[in-house]
Parts: sequence; C-alpha cells; structure tokens
Amino acid sequence: MGDRNQLHELRQQAHNAGIEGNSKMSEKQLRDALRRVGKGERPEMAKQEARR
Repeated sequence: MGDRNQLHELRQQAHNAGIEGNSKMSEKQLRDALRRVGKGERPEMAKQEARR
C-alpha cells in the first residue's frame, strides 16, 4: 500500500504546483511534470510534455 500513498502524494504535489487534471497521469509522468515545473516551465506545458 506504500506505492498507493506515494502516488497520492505525487498527485497532491502536482495539484499544489498547478498541474490540474493529473488523475490519469502515471507516476513517471507526474515526476517528469513536477521536475519541469521546478525548472520554471508553466504547469500546463509541463503536463502536456510529460504526457508525450
């Protein structure tokens, strides 16, 4: 169940970072989007790029 909590935490972090609609993103996509936002990319663009 640790993986489930970790995924929930990632989704919460993404939401807090402004990445809306992240419920269907994988863990890898979430991590990539959060990394991109951390580097200054706009949340919408980070989400779009991470989902490719």
